[in-house]
Amino acid sequence: MKYVYILQTINHPIHFYVGLTEDLKERLKAHNAGKVPHTSKSAPWKIKTYLAFSDEIQANNFEKYLKSASGRAFAKKRL
Repeated sequence: MKYVYILQTINHPIHFYVGLTEDLKERLKAHNAGKVPHTSKSAPWKIKTYLAFSDEIQANNFEKYLKSASGRAFAKKRL
């Protein structure tokens, strides 16, 4: 399974991060341990939303969509 996830900072709840992983629990640990350069300065993080995909191409496409302007608007309104 592939997971597309949205993280939200605990200290500044307006900051979000979208990612893709095969192991959601381990990836969250990596974000909170400062092992991901893009998110290390805003830790700690919590999972806001995640979706599981059995198809890797669909997961990649959905992650790319969520990182687009229309995808961010969709996530803010619906997720």
